[in-house]
Amino acid sequence: MSLFANPKLSVLDLVPVIEGSDAVQAFANSTELVKAVEKLGFHRHWVAEHHNMTGIASSNPAVIIAHLAAATETIRVGSGGVMLPNHQPLVVAEQFGILESLHPGRIDLGIGRAPGTDQVTAAALRRGIEPLSDEDLPRQLAELTGFFTGQWPDGHPYSSITAVPGEGAMPEIWLLGSSGYTAQVAGLLGLPYSFAHHFSAGNTEAAVALYRSRFEPSAYLDEPKVMIGVGVICADTDEEARWLAGPSRLAFARLRSGRPGKFPSPEEAAAHDFTPNEEAVIGSIAKGHIFGGPETVKAGLDDLVQRTGADELIISTMVYGQQDRLKSFELVSQLSS
Repeated sequence: MSLFANPKLSVLDLVPVIEGSDAVQAFANSTELVKAVEKLGFHRHWVAEHHNMTGIASSNPAVIIAHLAAATETIRVGSGGVMLPNHQPLVVAEQFGILESLHPGRIDLGIGRAPGTDQVTAAALRRGIEPLSDEDLPRQLAELTGFFTGQWPDGHPYSSITAVPGEGAMPEIWLLGSSGYTAQVAGLLGLPYSFAHHFSAGNTEAAVALYRSRFEPSAYLDEPKVMIGVGVICADTDEEARWLAGPSRLAFARLRSGRPGKFPSPEEAAAHDFTPNEEAVIGSIAKGHIFGGPETVKAGLDDLVQRTGADELIISTMVYGQQDRLKSFELVSQLSS
């Protein structure tokens, strides 16, 4: 039985800045991409939050979402995600209240708890270097939903504040994670959960099982709802897909070694002599990525859904050429026919 009879397909966009280009072109590419995947029938298009990375232009999801939602008509557009520790909940509620008011029923607020950057940049964003505790995320989430709903515990210091817009304009909220902690929080709060399989494949099944075991029905959901993030490059052949995947391997190796840069070309990646340490780093995330021709990709996605019971797959496709990226999503969309 094929996976495509059930799970929805969505897009995770990091707005890559390729070597020899700039952010202007990166945003133009993302605008072209969201229009294309909307026509192909993808369910949602999310943009991530990253900072201090010259090869990724998605530093402010709310601003990018406003642009992408205005360029489309039906596809859901959201954050994958907003890194909540970097922001005050009131600001997030106001930003996404504006987005939900502009595009009713089409906005998603995916929330993560990682900084999305290095520690120095995180300190600059937060204006402090205090470590985060396990209580911070539930507290921030409670404040965020309070601003959206206007419902506060008796005596709460923020009960006199009205988020305008925001209150009464709550988007669909998801929790994002790559470990068991966020899985438990999402389950206990009855929120939908998106797991970052594309960079934490070893934890996927355990985290999803934990989420489902801790799930409590809420005003948001009656039963668990799971989305899995997966890296996919689909081309006409396995050999071509491996060639197109070279830049993502090199970019990740550079990122993990503290040398991030613009997204390299396949030729640069092919000419690079990977060290044993770099190969080990790349191997650590290989299980979260599926590169190949249509049949290889279909088999890999089928297996992932069978192992996780995912309700939805959100696909990240990091390649150098815009036409190769568009074609990869087109080929994936055709796997359901």
